[in-house]
Amino acid sequence: MDAEIRRRLKWVQMYAECRDAGFVCRRCCVSRPTLRKWVGRYEQQGIEGLRSLSRKPLTSPNAKLSERDKAAILKLRSDGFGARRIQKELRLYQEISFSLSTIHRVLTAAGTPLLVRPRRRSAVIRYSRPIRGDRVQMDTMKVSAGVYQYTAIDDCSRFRVLGVYRRRDAASTLKFLERVIKEMPFAIQRIQTDRGLEFFAQSVQERLAQECIKFRPIAPRSPYLNGKVERSQLTDRVEFWSRHRPKDAYIAERIEEWQFDYNWRRPHGALHGRTPADYMASLAVHGPLREEIVQAYDRSKERLRFSALRLDQAMAAVQSMQLRDKIKSPIQPHSEQELSTAACVASDARTPPWITQAKSETMSANLTAYANATFSK
Repeated sequence: MDAEIRRRLKWVQMYAECRDAGFVCRRCCVSRPTLRKWVGRYEQQGIEGLRSLSRKPLTSPNAKLSERDKAAILKLRSDGFGARRIQKELRLYQEISFSLSTIHRVLTAAGTPLLVRPRRRSAVIRYSRPIRGDRVQMDTMKVSAGVYQYTAIDDCSRFRVLGVYRRRDAASTLKFLERVIKEMPFAIQRIQTDRGLEFFAQSVQERLAQECIKFRPIAPRSPYLNGKVERSQLTDRVEFWSRHRPKDAYIAERIEEWQFDYNWRRPHGALHGRTPADYMASLAVHGPLREEIVQAYDRSKERLRFSALRLDQAMAAVQSMQLRDKIKSPIQPHSEQELSTAACVASDARTPPWITQAKSETMSANLTAYANATFSK
């Protein structure tokens, strides 16, 4: 029994005891017609008579919607149409115009479920190299102050090499690179990195050239191109670094144990539940031998890479003009536009933070002089 019925029942009971309508009205602050109405309903229907009745009119001559219109709206909804499409269908084929709020009200009153459009799920495309060692993605991750993790992962098999170092610089990169070359169970053809400065040191690139490994940096602000190594580092944060302290004295041994578990014991969803070691064993093509990679390596097509993209593109332009100059027969002088291409690109290069404006201008001047000296021969 709700509070409204209890209040009305109190009025009726008080009137039944004293039979004085004026006293009850003054005491309960109700009018005589109201008291008379509820007493009469109580005598006829009992407790149920004290409930409020609907005040909806029995007939609505000015109503917008008829039962036929409601049925038409519900019929169109059963065909999978939304409110706006229903509005257009009624206006076009039945010459009836209703507002969207009116159509929504009909659908809500009928309790129709929300319209869910089926979405076609696109198949997952995994961009994996078919041959192990064809491309190895490498990246660094800051774990805490003075603790940096180096990661190298094979694009084909997901086989990884991990290392922890105190600094993220060329010396640490060289140490980790030696481990990658030694511990990867296959010959490496390319190494792909982001544009971190630790990978662009001349000593690092010379070491890669000595091993006949191609250096392929990705475009700036595009970590998705290094997606496998980025995703594996997330796994490291969740499954390894959440359980170990970065400053642990034996953290180097711990991460080597984690590397072994990752490569030989942990199942991978991308490999259909297999480990990287099992997946490598199942490959029909194991890739070229190191001797074949050394034989196919062309040093003339490799060049020194720069972290700044514009400067890197300028040096690529210089190299391409050098190659064109070699194959020209007879030798013809380059135009002014060709001679200044590298200088124009270099002058627009993004200056690294450690290079001052004076050094940047000197670099552009030197590049211009180099281009003129090379192409004027």
